[in-house]
Amino acid sequence: MMYEEISRNTRNSFILIFIFGALVVGLGGVVSYATGTWFPLLLAFGLAVLLSLNGFFNGDRLVLLASRARVASRESQPALYNVIEELTVASGLPMPKVYIIPDDDAPNAFATGRDARHASIAVTTALLNRLNREELQGVMAHEMSHIGNRDILFATLVGVLVGMVALLSDFFLRYSLWGGNRRGGRQDSGSGGAILLVATLILAILAPLAARLIQLAISRQREYLADSSAARMTRNPEGLARALEKISASPGKLEAANRATAHLFFFSPAAEPRKRRRLFSTHPPVEERIRRLREM
Repeated sequence: MMYEEISRNTRNSFILIFIFGALVVGLGGVVSYATGTWFPLLLAFGLAVLLSLNGFFNGDRLVLLASRARVASRESQPALYNVIEELTVASGLPMPKVYIIPDDDAPNAFATGRDARHASIAVTTALLNRLNREELQGVMAHEMSHIGNRDILFATLVGVLVGMVALLSDFFLRYSLWGGNRRGGRQDSGSGGAILLVATLILAILAPLAARLIQLAISRQREYLADSSAARMTRNPEGLARALEKISASPGKLEAANRATAHLFFFSPAAEPRKRRRLFSTHPPVEERIRRLREM
């Protein structure tokens, strides 16, 4: 099961890059056809290549920057470092970089990076303040499991590329509106130009929706797998179960999170109604996660 998920994560990462490139180039192509100039298509192709490479090599930095995370020193967070170092010994993984997100209301954490050697774990101050050592160990083991299961590359790419698609769609939408409806250097007075312009607008509006669907397509199974891997790593599923109970009882709203990065976090950072979380959240129901842990 674990090795199948690792292979799936690696494969899906490259599929995601291809889909992102196709979305951006397709958007640029339609705008080019509607406006009669090659500039949008060439721009889209260049951006697709540049942003895909940037997402692969620097996606973790972008996610950490967007989350307002700052480096935590061993001197300032000795207990956190001690817990993570114990888990690196238990898992055989390299020591990740450790970051703190200043937020006193939302206990949460996430892991990011392109592989185990370039991984980072970010923790909110609320998580450190509310959990005891045993519960903190369970959450950190969950995040270390994401690193070991190679979830982090795919999840980081989703966070970066989904946000980029939304920004680029807005740009192309504005370009199609203000770039003129010209083809071949002359104003297209027929209905074809109007139809192409409408098609451009529709595609520019649908592109971020397609990106959102890609985000929602992230398997909830990865959270269950990280929970079970964490329980094996710590030999203590109850610690993680109690952490989930405590966090779900007063989750808070994490201001540093957004729709592009919400799936990265240990617990869904949006303060949404329970029914909406069940339908649209990238996280499985917390009750089910706790039940599975306590059956182990």
